Amino acid sequence: MSLFPNISIPFIVVVVSIIFASLKVVKQYERGVLFTLGKYSGVLNPGLKLVIPLIQTWERIDMRVKAVDVPSQECVSKDNVSLKVNAVLYYKVEHSEKAVIEVEHFGYAVSQLAQTTMRNIVGEFELDEILQKREVLSNKIQQIVDKDTDPWGIKVKKIEIKDIELPETMKRAMAHQAESERDRRARIILATGEQQAAQKLAEAGKTIASEPVALQLRLFQTISDISTEKNSTIIMPIPMEFIEYIKGITKKK
Repeated sequence: MSLFPNISIPFIVVVVSIIFASLKVVKQYERGVLFTLGKYSGVLNPGLKLVIPLIQTWERIDMRVKAVDVPSQECVSKDNVSLKVNAVLYYKVEHSEKAVIEVEHFGYAVSQLAQTTMRNIVGEFELDEILQKREVLSNKIQQIVDKDTDPWGIKVKKIEIKDIELPETMKRAMAHQAESERDRRARIILATGEQQAAQKLAEAGKTIASEPVALQLRLFQTISDISTEKNSTIIMPIPMEFIEYIKGITKKK
């Protein structure tokens, strides 16, 4: 004899179905924002939770760090150079209830805010600063976006500028500038080498002038160096003293 003779099987099936439909599993990296009759009721932490159908609703929020690609933006630098800037943004939901209640589609909102901020900040820097100080530019964008998204319960971890695309004319001008700069450095290095060589030759000349024997030793060393090579012709230099001696004899005659 049944303990509940008036309860039918369909009713039991409906009750069991409602219970199973009420059970929700929240993963470790998720949080659930619960609403009761449309009013915020609390946050569901990880684990098995009970949500009453038709009375309570909830939204699942991923709390992991997200990477968002900021599309290339047409920007104009402070010195009126057109360029395209592309970046990547990393953010995390710190307060799930704010991300649901305070803003609609927080991911889309963060992306749009990053795009507009990047265009504005790039316009405050000249082209050379943009190319050389990417980290400074990224930090400034990150601080502004993080401050504006704080009421939404969003924490912007980092913004990195991936690519800066310049017009072809500007690329050619920069390449010509770099080539000219390298040519200038090469000429300076060559001139510096000539100057140092001249100084050393002058010092060597003073040494040889004070010690005439040094010239003879240098002559013998040069002949020794030539003889080590397989040369068919050896040029024998004549000392200047010998030439002066010949000139003196000629004048006496």
